Amino acid sequence: MIPSVLPTYNRAPLAFVAGSGSWLTTEDGRRYLDLGAGIAVNVLGHAAPELVAAITAQAGRLWHVSNLYRIPEQEALATALVEATFADTVFFTNSGTEAMELAVKMSRKYWDGHGERSEIVAFHGAFHGRSSAAIAASGAEKMVKGFGPLLPGFVQLPFDDIAALEAITEATAAVIVEPAQGEGGIRVASDAFLKALRARCDATGALLVFDEVQCGMGRTGRLFAHEWSGVHPDIMMVAKGIGGGFPLGAVLATEAAARGMVAGTHGSTYGGNPLGCAVGGTVMSIVSDPAFLSEVNRKGALFRQGLEAVVAAHPDVFEAVRGQGLLLGLRCVKPAAEVVQAGYAQNLLTVAAADNVVRLLPALNIPDEDIAEALARLDRAATSLS
Repeated sequence: MIPSVLPTYNRAPLAFVAGSGSWLTTEDGRRYLDLGAGIAVNVLGHAAPELVAAITAQAGRLWHVSNLYRIPEQEALATALVEATFADTVFFTNSGTEAMELAVKMSRKYWDGHGERSEIVAFHGAFHGRSSAAIAASGAEKMVKGFGPLLPGFVQLPFDDIAALEAITEATAAVIVEPAQGEGGIRVASDAFLKALRARCDATGALLVFDEVQCGMGRTGRLFAHEWSGVHPDIMMVAKGIGGGFPLGAVLATEAAARGMVAGTHGSTYGGNPLGCAVGGTVMSIVSDPAFLSEVNRKGALFRQGLEAVVAAHPDVFEAVRGQGLLLGLRCVKPAAEVVQAGYAQNLLTVAAADNVVRLLPALNIPDEDIAEALARLDRAATSLS
């Protein structure tokens, strides 16, 4: 008999009823150290006091109005994002998948009446969500099998391969890439690759779209991961961390890239609602602070140093450390799923990824003592597998 919740997830037998900072508490009172943060969502930890205050205050005023009217909280967050990035304009969604859908629509609409291009180039190992456009972009067999004819017009190239960029032509409408792949195994694109990609898009006229749903919002130690390379996109997708745990996403774009998106071309009932944008505005004000980002870099270096020691101590379990800032991964010798399970036995939560990698995506404000505790638990988990 099918359960009441559609079984599309292979869920662990854990149910959490409370959280504080980097810790989660189960129904029976056990505490788990959370290195998943809802898969890079809870950037300020669980029940962050600043976010509790923001959502409580806004909930007492106004939750939802239609986008048929001005929404001051939405305008304030959009302005903050525009002032902090390459973008001139923002559309708010409720998730990364919705942001992906708009990014594809915007990229194709840009060419409406200007050459009619529709081809979208993406990369092997990419994850852009589970909608029809998103799975067509990834092209991964496990994601597309059984879902019938795919949305046409998507091409996949090898990730971080400069020579492969010659496949981008004057038939290409846009190129979509994660500056750092999360689901794909914590693979950070080289600066040289991103610069070559920008140059190729400029040469062919194709739009460059960055998916920063997982790697953005301070995760790598810059507000957005592409800032490390100095390369800027025409369109960018944001979600996960921008809401700090509240469903919120966004598409940022230059005025030129957004030229086709006029009234009636797109919409969202809940996108940019007052409640979500009040929370997002608070997240943005905290995470965009240079002092906060400096701490992310310091904590990332501290965590990475400890992980290198764990890898060196357990070469039969781990192969290498990957990532940047607090977007970290352990390439495993043992099956990654076994490492995740061994973590459960130590009351430690991690997240598996492709390429036999275990992701470590803690809250960006994780205390140093929690990093030390996480390393000790990882060491014990590895010992149990040796």
